[in-house]
Amino acid sequence: MAEITAAMVKELREATGLGMMECKRALEEAGGDLRKAEDLLRVKSGAKASKAAGRIASEGVIGMYVAPDARLGAMVELNCETDFVAKNEDFLAFARGLAELAARKNPADAAALAALEMDGGTVEAKRQALVQKIGENMAIRRLHRIETQARIAHYVHGVKIGVMVEFEGPEEVGKDLALHIAFAKPQYTSKTDVPADVVARERDVLAARARESGKPAEIAAKMVEGGLAKFLNEITLLGQPFVKDDKVSVEKALAARKAKILSYRFFVVGEGLEKRSGDFAAEVMAQASAARRA
Repeated sequence: MAEITAAMVKELREATGLGMMECKRALEEAGGDLRKAEDLLRVKSGAKASKAAGRIASEGVIGMYVAPDARLGAMVELNCETDFVAKNEDFLAFARGLAELAARKNPADAAALAALEMDGGTVEAKRQALVQKIGENMAIRRLHRIETQARIAHYVHGVKIGVMVEFEGPEEVGKDLALHIAFAKPQYTSKTDVPADVVARERDVLAARARESGKPAEIAAKMVEGGLAKFLNEITLLGQPFVKDDKVSVEKALAARKAKILSYRFFVVGEGLEKRSGDFAAEVMAQASAARRA
């Protein structure tokens, strides 16, 4: 049997929100397979799907820029080592400048953005100068740009969550959509966008849970279909209850206002980056270096 480490138990606890001993037993039963252990816990306890994707695990800010005509915009995630630096005005100004530069010059990725001209030198030179001035490593992690004949709405929650929405309809609809996305963090736009393997995995979990309930087969089948419909609504933008009126879905709210969403993207600072006991700055810089080599 695979060794069950404290780190594995911690990761499963963060993913499910369940107790340490429950997580340890599930890992032992699953032979150390984290994904199988998570499914076992969800079957036995009704725990929700993994929460890991939404947690903030590093420091930094989202730089945002949208042109006055709302047809061009970009956002950039700029990482640093500490929350203290994330509040530094020079650091914040650099992030805003990066977003505007990304919007106007359309770099392919963070590495291409770093090579662009800024303040008489390159973005990379500017970054290095800030590192020297502030005394902390920082890295441009990722960017997203929209250029459209429709409209762009945006929202930044503090400096940690950034949302850009491409839409058709009244201006206030776009603002409401961006606010909703920052709050609900939908993984997909509609049910048809959800990959088949994601649906199949959820159906398997629901089926196992229904079998354990001891209900008759016809009731168990209805439990599975009802649970699957609820799951799809929870993870899709159009299926979620609208944040400004939870009695209607986002899809119905848009239809009532004769509006349409074309695309959206949100960044959560540090999403996917684990803050380990080692050198976080080195981790961020390693990712940046890897992006330049790609």
